[in-house]
Amino acid sequence: MYEKEELIRFVQEAKKYGHQGKVASYIPALGKANPNDLSIAIYMPDGRIIDAGDVTVKVTLQSISKIIALALVIMDHGEKEVFQKVGMEPTGDPFHSIAKLEETQPTKPLNPMINAGALAVTHMISGRTVKERLQRLIRFVRKLTGNPTISYSQEVAQSEFETAFLNRSLCYFLRQHNIINEDVEDLMELYTKQCAIEMTCIDLARIGLVFAMDGRDPFTEEEIMPLDVARICKTFMVTCGMYNASGEFAIKIGIPAKSGVSGGILASVPKRCGIGIFGPALDDKGNSLTGIKLLEFLSKTYSLSIF
Repeated sequence: MYEKEELIRFVQEAKKYGHQGKVASYIPALGKANPNDLSIAIYMPDGRIIDAGDVTVKVTLQSISKIIALALVIMDHGEKEVFQKVGMEPTGDPFHSIAKLEETQPTKPLNPMINAGALAVTHMISGRTVKERLQRLIRFVRKLTGNPTISYSQEVAQSEFETAFLNRSLCYFLRQHNIINEDVEDLMELYTKQCAIEMTCIDLARIGLVFAMDGRDPFTEEEIMPLDVARICKTFMVTCGMYNASGEFAIKIGIPAKSGVSGGILASVPKRCGIGIFGPALDDKGNSLTGIKLLEFLSKTYSLSIF
């Protein structure tokens, strides 16, 4: 279905737009990325991988981790308990905005894909200590990728921890309103390490494939997450996964996807494939500019839109 030569051509074409974007320099460790990098892997249910660019480069998940943490906590606590703490509605505001928290009654983050909502979700990861909770999340990520070596970047985690003043503000606001009840520094340590979990595009594509197959690993036939959990996560990817550009992304590309400010994109084409992309040149919404252009080429060429 997908030809490697064509994928290479799409990457070369999408790279031409890279000069319009900027790397996420507000997190010092991410500012070191090369804005000209662009790579993609497509993972098929039969095990075939079609890729282009340097897919061995590791990328930290950043906000892509939000969708994985959400799946884990829904399995831990159930849908009802999770959505008492965080809403289901998209927002037109930036992912780090605090404004809607003050306007919403009762006070709770509008959805799990904005930072306030993600912090509320990470707070719900079960375990007695930060280390124990992080290990639970990493074990889950290893199962999703089939890669037992997955870990996190200490450099990126430390860089984020030292500069996460706005996220700390969100935490204190959430604590004031009883959305979270743990020590803010503990939650920040867990959240920044969660965001710093790193992997290749191939690993990202494998996670996308599990979501595409409704939570089932197509190679082992193991149910990694229930169908309903996968469905909820894919719905959030459509409505909120690309920050406040999600509506335009749904119209132009129409694939459930989640981005991160490292330049990663995880995409999931139901029943067809998982896609992992790394392109650190970001647009003004915080999404990979070249990655979105690449997905646009793919979606139009192969009719991948779910709509």
